Amino acid sequence: MTKPKQIPPYYTSVIDVVKLIPPGRVTNYGAIADFLALGSARMVGWALHKSGLVDGDVPAHRVLNRKGELSGRLAFSDPNYMQAKLESEGIIIKDHRVVDFAKYHWHPEEILKT
Repeated sequence: MTKPKQIPPYYTSVIDVVKLIPPGRVTNYGAIADFLALGSARMVGWALHKSGLVDGDVPAHRVLNRKGELSGRLAFSDPNYMQAKLESEGIIIKDHRVVDFAKYHWHPEEILKT
């Protein structure tokens, strides 16, 4: 009998933060990592990719790299999904990058201000 695969506990924390990103806003892997004191933006990417929830109810399409690039687009079953979802939320994308990234950037610390 095979043991059920256990996911690292921080995966749940990453997913919980990603679910808080408002529609029409984006964040980056580093902001989530800093907020959760993970030490590495890559850990956020691993959590999103390995969780198997990228195409599910988790708005992973709102998580970009530090330059505002759609670096995770190839993790989705449809590589155009991420751009299509962001554009449907009013975010302009050009060459796989959010135009005026700073305008749309959301930092997880904003949840502490409410």
